Amino acid sequence: MKKILLLSDTHSHIDDTILKYVSQADEVWHAGDIGNLVVTDAVKKIKPLRCVYGNIDDDKARMEFPLHNRFMCEGVDVWITHIGGYPGRYNPSIKAKLATNPPKLFICGHSHILKVIFDKKNNLLHLNPGAAGKSGFHQVRTMLRFVIDGDKIKDLEIIEIGKK
Repeated sequence: MKKILLLSDTHSHIDDTILKYVSQADEVWHAGDIGNLVVTDAVKKIKPLRCVYGNIDDDKARMEFPLHNRFMCEGVDVWITHIGGYPGRYNPSIKAKLATNPPKLFICGHSHILKVIFDKKNNLLHLNPGAAGKSGFHQVRTMLRFVIDGDKIKDLEIIEIGKK
């Protein structure tokens, strides 16, 4: 069983509130637009990190993290990317791969809009944690927390960090 903290779109922002939730997780997953690597360095000092780079990230982030990160967590096939879209509106560059080899859990960021949608067509759970940072049009900073237990994804929680 693993407790996961999922964040995205930090845009160089890290604070004690985010780090408090980091310390409560077994792993942290970041769905891109990290900004300054100070963010990921702070997380990695506390917990293991899985991350992808986003469209605002510089060459340092792109050298350290992949565009797509697909892996197994316990019995769950996970795919994290930054610009992935959502059910019915997936990014054209990955739509075919999702249809032919869907993960059980598909995670992206980019929109700054928190979304939790079960995609019946591809039989996968889509998660977008919204934005944990202060840059962007969103009004409330958000993250997601959940548990992976064997092949089950459970105990999903929305964390509202507060207004930006």
